[in-house]
Amino acid sequence: MKRSASTDRFQPLTSENSHKGFEVTADLYCYTIQIVNVVFYGKPGSEDWVLIDTGMPKTGAKIIEVAAERFGKGVPPKAIILTHGHFDHIGGLIDVLEEWRNVPVYAHELEMPFITGRQNYPEPDTGVEGGMVAKMSFMFPVEAIDIGERAHMLPADHTVPFMPGWEWIHTPGHSEGHVSLFRASDQALIAGDAFVTVKQDSLYKVFTQELEMNGPPRYLTPDWESAEQSVKALAILQPKLAITGHGVPVTETAWLEDELSRLANNFQELAVPDHGKFVDD
Repeated sequence: MKRSASTDRFQPLTSENSHKGFEVTADLYCYTIQIVNVVFYGKPGSEDWVLIDTGMPKTGAKIIEVAAERFGKGVPPKAIILTHGHFDHIGGLIDVLEEWRNVPVYAHELEMPFITGRQNYPEPDTGVEGGMVAKMSFMFPVEAIDIGERAHMLPADHTVPFMPGWEWIHTPGHSEGHVSLFRASDQALIAGDAFVTVKQDSLYKVFTQELEMNGPPRYLTPDWESAEQSVKALAILQPKLAITGHGVPVTETAWLEDELSRLANNFQELAVPDHGKFVDD
């Protein structure tokens, strides 16, 4: 397995004090590591659990520690599901795979080049309209990692491996192969970065984690037309709770429905930056 060289050099924006866990449902645990959410699917003590995304670089050890506390030491997940392959969602992947050697990793077909060493992501847009995080995004790694034969494509029938009752939904825009996960029985949504509940380009709001409905992070979203269609598709589902890649999980259904609908109906005004290389393109 090969990791990105610049991923090793990346220095986190926040400290250990940023770690926080949220028991969203009996089988959904959201853990914030630095500025990104990692999701543990499975009831405490279960041996049938799944990890969704693997956070920032150098967070693998913390993910393993939290998993041991929740499911027992030495109990690996049945699978790892990636919403997409940006550095802040696969940062701990190689480290956890060194601990959990036989665990398969699933991603959309269009994300496979980024986790098998064949293609790098576009450089972040440091000049996009937004706050300090956008200006700092030149530090963010875009190089592909290579997990080799561990990488598997999500099933074509949209089922999610080892997550019965869940379906994956292609929600491109933030990345070509971005997916969100949805469970119809309780209308639970794992949105990845299709939309987020914090203003991710503002350093102040990243630190304070102020609840606010936003489109995908501006500095790493190359396709705004697809991003808008993805948000509209998720709003149609009327989720009752949502875990996003950044920001606090939302279990207040009325707020979620109102704010997601508002974002979908006013995406150009609320989400799309006035200027930036991806907007101009």
